[in-house]
Amino acid sequence: QVQLVESGGGWVQAGASLRLSCAASGNIFSPDAMGWYRQAPGKQRELVATSSSGGGTNYADSVKGRFTISRDNAKNTVALQMNSLNPDDTAVYYCNVVIVGLRIYEYWGQGTQVTVSS
Repeated sequence: QVQLVESGGGWVQAGASLRLSCAASGNIFSPDAMGWYRQAPGKQRELVATSSSGGGTNYADSVKGRFTISRDNAKNTVALQMNSLNPDDTAVYYCNVVIVGLRIYEYWGQGTQVTVSS
């Protein structure tokens, strides 16, 4: 089994920065993808940023230029540096890990709240 533990959420004012971190532990080896999703009240969960094992990254258009994802393969951690936050970034942020084996294994963290006030 794989456990994901997130940290770093909180309440900030518009324009501020936050850094989210996620540590994966358990039966995990070289995840194919690690990333972040978010879900705002009344909305569907959406991709924020992902990082592949090959180093490629993918960002939602709404966060490009403001958010940066980074991962440490040796430690199985992934971080999300969020700058220039605005109220539209308010959501619960979830860490996500995907491992492709005989089938696709997908794991989620418990979520961390990010609230941005105007």
